[in-house]
Amino acid sequence: MDMKLDPSRDDLPLLANTSHILVKHYVLDLDVDFESQVIEGTIVLFFEPGNRFEKEGGSTEETCQSEANEACKFRMPEPCHIPVTDTRTFSSKVGCHDFVICGKGEKDTSGKDGNHDNREQASGISSSEYCCDTGNAGSEDFLLVLDCCDLSVVKVEEVDVAAVPGIEKFTRPPKLRNQIVRELVALPADRWREQLDCYARCSQAPGCGELLFDTDTWSLQIRKTGAQTATDFPHAIRIRYRTKPQGRSVTWTSDQSGRPCVYTMGSPINNRALFPCQEPPVAMSTWQATVRAAASFVVLMSGENSAKPTQLREGCSSWHYYVTMPMPASTFTIAVGSWTEMKPETCSSNDLATERSFSPSEADFRYAGICGHMEYPCRFQNASATTQEIIPHRVFAPLCLQGACQETLLPLVPACLAAAHSVLGTHPFSRLDVLIVPANFPSLGMASPHIIFLSQSTLPGRSHLCGTRLCHEIAHAWFGLALGARDWTEEWLSEGFATHLEDVFWARAQQLAPHEAQEQQELRAGLRWRRLQDEVQNSPKEMQVLRPNKEKTGHVSDSGSSVIKHGLNPEKVFMQVHYLKGYFLLRFLAQRLGDDTYFSFLRKFVHTYHGQLILSQDFLQMLLENIPEEKRLELSVENIFRDWLESSGIPQPLQRERQAGAECGLARQVSAEVAKWVRVNRRPRKRKRRETEEVFEEQTQQAAALA
Repeated sequence: MDMKLDPSRDDLPLLANTSHILVKHYVLDLDVDFESQVIEGTIVLFFEPGNRFEKEGGSTEETCQSEANEACKFRMPEPCHIPVTDTRTFSSKVGCHDFVICGKGEKDTSGKDGNHDNREQASGISSSEYCCDTGNAGSEDFLLVLDCCDLSVVKVEEVDVAAVPGIEKFTRPPKLRNQIVRELVALPADRWREQLDCYARCSQAPGCGELLFDTDTWSLQIRKTGAQTATDFPHAIRIRYRTKPQGRSVTWTSDQSGRPCVYTMGSPINNRALFPCQEPPVAMSTWQATVRAAASFVVLMSGENSAKPTQLREGCSSWHYYVTMPMPASTFTIAVGSWTEMKPETCSSNDLATERSFSPSEADFRYAGICGHMEYPCRFQNASATTQEIIPHRVFAPLCLQGACQETLLPLVPACLAAAHSVLGTHPFSRLDVLIVPANFPSLGMASPHIIFLSQSTLPGRSHLCGTRLCHEIAHAWFGLALGARDWTEEWLSEGFATHLEDVFWARAQQLAPHEAQEQQELRAGLRWRRLQDEVQNSPKEMQVLRPNKEKTGHVSDSGSSVIKHGLNPEKVFMQVHYLKGYFLLRFLAQRLGDDTYFSFLRKFVHTYHGQLILSQDFLQMLLENIPEEKRLELSVENIFRDWLESSGIPQPLQRERQAGAECGLARQVSAEVAKWVRVNRRPRKRKRRETEEVFEEQTQQAAALA
């Protein structure tokens, strides 16, 4: 395929200045309106200065520049009516439409708003526009840059966390707002419930001054006059905004029963059209969200709790979810629709759903020690969690798919979860929801924390397609979520591992004998080999490289911004090179080392790096350090980079393996069956024209008689 790549169109910019300041927690408070196809509300962001905040004086000009706004003009928010919030009586429970977005004909009453009493102090200017050229201001103010696209931002303000009753226990007098936030985000993991409660109460506190802001194609830029460093910038801000119906992070559609729904579908731009955020993977944060919708809808979300609806008033319900494990904002997922929870009709001892025991040796689960990640309530340190083979799970789908779900999907979930635990050990997440998404879902599945989306295409026929896809998405709980790529161009660290592990999980879920599992995996390897050959013949060479940035992999600018090569290329959605070449690399390593050695190492790797971001060299270096010298067989990180990760086309070791290898028995049977039907279809066929004419005439006479 002769296709020219255009970096200005194909590359995805990540503009958030994460080296200067990091979001530690998001609190979302949203309303879902299906009539207007808009999600609107507020998001409160809690920050801490990044590791390079001392260099900010020289970086604001750099981060200011963007392709859509070279002048970098700032404005105050448009007039908007927002109810006064009394700090003595604020509550986390509000109605479906307790705020009104401006632009719908309301008069400007912002002068009476209790959140605007500090406007002059906050802005320091009377004009609605302000240029970030520091010469105009007499000083270089710090500039916060968030990834943002397809959003209407109405207002940005600092949150007066010092006004929250009881917050004084977090700091000594005087109650400095930024100091309160620093103490709050630093609470130890065993106080996570108290921390979430404080985040929620702080998010409802009144504003104490509006902030200057502007948007361009890919970002939201915010500043406070006089705040010259990230340390001085407000550590808690509230953004009032609404999505756009055409926003690319969510899809408004109808489910298979014809009822309206909306969900995040894994857009190339991730969640920046759902809420302003820091998209780079390094910006790992926790979140909590309250979502209100009509009472007939069910809200599912990437959250640790199995939320139940709270009735607010007639026809309106509220759902609340939270996450205590820091994750990149791109992993946040939501689905709102008329979903029905599917439950099994009966339980059979012969069913795959039987909760049987897969018990690797206990030594496999003793690698963790002290976790290497930032502090959070970690399941790998919880003795009961490490032995939990099947985590609590639910299955949701439109009602019209109930029969298919009960017959195909429901029996598979516990079996696949138990199989995954037998291979990798501790489930990183405490529960799982599985949702059959609408027919317009563009792939077979998508995994997010605590929730998996599956296509309806996995349900028909026997259990094989559904089982293998479910195993693939379950594998992402470890590779892709609990362990994430520090550089998104290294997709193979997620998709290659999930593709390799799906075969292993599925063989165990089926309880295949070793020789049966081997033959099944050899057959699937043969099919993938053919797909990979087709892929490299019909795609640009630049997009066949698993580590395109080579020695610059993981590098970012001084501000923390970066670019994802080919992240917006429309061809990329249909490519499987990261799945296939990554799969064959891991298969190659497992064969070289032997399955026992390889999977023992893999469990150790998971225990060492869970909750962290990794690069290819982290995996390869630890692998080579943990295997006996005699099994390395001239393997080195440099050789693997050269042969597998930094070159296009078919890797040479794979070429040699496929040329030398013989097909397994099952593959030979399939090949023979295919060849037979090819021969049958090539035979000339004699048409029995007269017989056909007689049948047609008879049918015509019968039809006339019935008429």
